[in-house]
Amino acid sequence: MKKSESLRAIATIFCVLWLSGCSFEAVRPWERGALAQKKMQIPADKLEAFSDEHIYFSKEAASGGQGIGGGGCGCN
Repeated sequence: MKKSESLRAIATIFCVLWLSGCSFEAVRPWERGALAQKKMQIPADKLEAFSDEHIYFSKEAASGGQGIGGGGCGCN
């Protein structure tokens, strides 16, 4: 097998794998509600998201608060 044939075979395999990941279906209107939920969004700043979750769980009197000990008072 010549070098050009092997490069062509590798390029063909790469293109087939790359194109197989494409989805030509659009998101349907009834699926958009689930995708728009806050829990489905990627937080821009992970430290800020962690801090917000800690405050939320502390105020809700949850024990722990995502791995940080504390009670309803917000203390650690």
